[in-house]
Amino acid sequence: MPLLPTVAIAGATGNLGAKVTEGFLQQPFRDRFHDIIVLARSRSPKAENLVERGASLRLYTEENLQEALAGVDVLINTYVYFSLTVTRADVVLGYSVGPSGHHFKESLLRSIPGSSVKLYFPSEFGVDHYVHDFPHEEWDAKKAHFQLASELISDRSICRVYAGLFLEDSIGPWFGFDTKSGRYEAIGDLAQKTSYTSMYDVGKALAILASQPVGTIPPEVHLSGDSKSMTEIAEIMEANGAHRIQVTSVPLESYKASVLAKPSPTPERYLRFLMGEGKIHHSTDGIGNQNDTVQAAGNLSTWMSMSELAKETHGRPWAEVEWELVN
Repeated sequence: MPLLPTVAIAGATGNLGAKVTEGFLQQPFRDRFHDIIVLARSRSPKAENLVERGASLRLYTEENLQEALAGVDVLINTYVYFSLTVTRADVVLGYSVGPSGHHFKESLLRSIPGSSVKLYFPSEFGVDHYVHDFPHEEWDAKKAHFQLASELISDRSICRVYAGLFLEDSIGPWFGFDTKSGRYEAIGDLAQKTSYTSMYDVGKALAILASQPVGTIPPEVHLSGDSKSMTEIAEIMEANGAHRIQVTSVPLESYKASVLAKPSPTPERYLRFLMGEGKIHHSTDGIGNQNDTVQAAGNLSTWMSMSELAKETHGRPWAEVEWELVN
């Protein structure tokens, strides 16, 4: 009987990483692995919480990354370039990695060749930026990271997972959903659908993929928890407690041109026109998805839906926040 794989998750105490790790620690996924290792720079309440739930904690420095990967079969890099930082009264859209973060990602990657890692999931998990027709420093950095990985670990398996937009973090004013004022603003066609996937479902999907024989893992996986248009989302939120929502749109081409004329390090303005272009629509009539592949390989028969989010938030996700863009 083959040995169960050991998984290490970098960035496991972050917004995405913690939810991904929780997915691995849930049954029936936990029993598919020998060990689930949280890679962290230091001890923290978040790390200890994951340990209490069944993970192992392995502390690292950039000098001992090779040692930190000892015995690891699958490495998942959940460090994100962009995240929402929430306080009581406001939301700050932050550029969360920066030069030091990129340096760490490269250091982590360069530690793989001398390790036992057989399967690497780089820090993607968002939109498929290979369909973009413009440059942006976040996505360009991801492309460069993958190119370097292809050169350094060509003898290992690499799987890039694209989840579209995160369901929990996306129905807010940064993407045109101004719940507080009862106004939604689309870029382009109001009927254009976008794919939203729960971060917890991303974790479960990764657990399923990571537990499969390495040679069977596809190089790219697109996920789609739920695909909805802005009009549909407004109707769902209204049915679950929101006040009446006014839905409007602005012309796609002029909005896109204005964004590209004034580049910014945070991608939310770019994501808004990508939503309008249908380039975050992971469905059969969009850019496709591999939901069936994931579902066939493991127990993930249902995905968190927009309706479930609406019920949890009483139709008013992120209604309590004031939004501030920080460049």
